[in-house]
Amino acid sequence: MSSAYGATVAKRRLSRRLSELRVESGYTANQVCDRLNWGRGKVGRFEANVWVRPEMSDIRDLLRIYGADEEVAKDLEELAALARTRAWWRDYSDVFDNEFPGFEDDAVRISTYMPLILPAPLQTPAYMEAQMRFGTRSSAWRNRAVGARLRRQEILDRGDGTAPDLVSVITEASLMYRWGSQIERRAQIGHLVEMSRRSNIELRLLRFADGPHPGMCGPINIFDFPDGEPSVAYVETDFALQEVSKPKEVEGYKEIFDQARAAALESPATTAYLKQLAESLE
Repeated sequence: MSSAYGATVAKRRLSRRLSELRVESGYTANQVCDRLNWGRGKVGRFEANVWVRPEMSDIRDLLRIYGADEEVAKDLEELAALARTRAWWRDYSDVFDNEFPGFEDDAVRISTYMPLILPAPLQTPAYMEAQMRFGTRSSAWRNRAVGARLRRQEILDRGDGTAPDLVSVITEASLMYRWGSQIERRAQIGHLVEMSRRSNIELRLLRFADGPHPGMCGPINIFDFPDGEPSVAYVETDFALQEVSKPKEVEGYKEIFDQARAAALESPATTAYLKQLAESLE
């Protein structure tokens, strides 16, 4: 069991391992509920990862019923302890209504494809504010959302060897929209140049000249985790972020992303393009 797990991935892994143990023990979910005098559906909710913070007493009861050996029990209790950690983004329940920031926080590699806007990890505060201003949310909510987005960006600066790799494909279209002042736009492009030079960031550009490409249907975010933990994808619609966790579907989005990445300019050429664009705004 890896200490690299954060609360979100630990909780998901715990749910899956408990399901595997139950199946191995030969019990149905309802049989376990009956033996423990729990309401029907409680075990099913655990295994579906529909819980916020697992109770250690519940975990130990399940491990006893399943006959888990000492090593397995120790690993799962450690997972449960990690899963109980209160993540920073829980304080932004008005901004986040899903596990997206948790998966992002726990990932060792983040892959993003954004056809129309710049990826959140690489946005300046001015860009964030300009983008959110077109919505229907209050100014108070926008201020909270900007603060939360800046907090998300801190993962790229972690200096303890846990900063994730970010592989981001952007489009020429996302750079052409006029927003804010020319100074703000130049600062945003300059920020992309600076970030593209980091060792843990790969930034690639799809130009208009590159023609149609995979992924034009919408934004894609893919999170990869340590120790072979299954990846998760999020696709963005007009109204929500949709989590994709079925392995076959995640692989499909990975293939789309890889094709878009292959069609884009390589990192050095992307940085050169961005430098030239920033200079044109002076």
